[in-house]
Amino acid sequence: MFRRKKPNKIERADWLVAGLGNPGRRDETTRHNCGFFACDLLSKQLGGGRINKMKHQALYTACNVDGQTVLIVKPQTYMNLSGQSVRDFALAFGVPPEHLIVVQDDVALPAGRMRIKRGGSDGGHNGVKNIIYLLKRDNFPRVKIGVGAPDLQEQDMAGHVLSDIDPDVYDCIKRAPDAVLAIIKDGIDAAMQRFNPKG
Repeated sequence: MFRRKKPNKIERADWLVAGLGNPGRRDETTRHNCGFFACDLLSKQLGGGRINKMKHQALYTACNVDGQTVLIVKPQTYMNLSGQSVRDFALAFGVPPEHLIVVQDDVALPAGRMRIKRGGSDGGHNGVKNIIYLLKRDNFPRVKIGVGAPDLQEQDMAGHVLSDIDPDVYDCIKRAPDAVLAIIKDGIDAAMQRFNPKG
């Protein structure tokens, strides 16, 4: 009888792509889950299938990009503790901060606008704040998906990011995987030149 050969165990990775969001059906279609949506599309585009393996408190899958191993992860710790699984994956697979790409929602960008950022402050995003705190580094690239700011007279910030994604934001999410791949293949400078708004 023939046994199916088990795939080689991955011990190191070249890149770690972390999409930020909240687990569970309640928040599944909210603005705060843009990172999860983008990672699902990225995995599909790379032939990684569903992101359904579990390790370090995150769902993950492994893909190959031009001979490089790319881990795509969706932390399941809720947004404010995203850094726990991101840190553990980075340490376990030897991924340096500059090869960690975080995909996140951003209320400072208009809905449907995308920006690649080289690193720096958390910009008020609690998930990114926790990653910086636990990595003790802020020099990791981010792909920021604009979800717009709430009308302060009608809705608070929490209510805004936990409300359903609108069509403009969906269009931006669809472009995010190409932005991630541009960082991996061409470098952060070329990716910023290509995807960041001019002016």
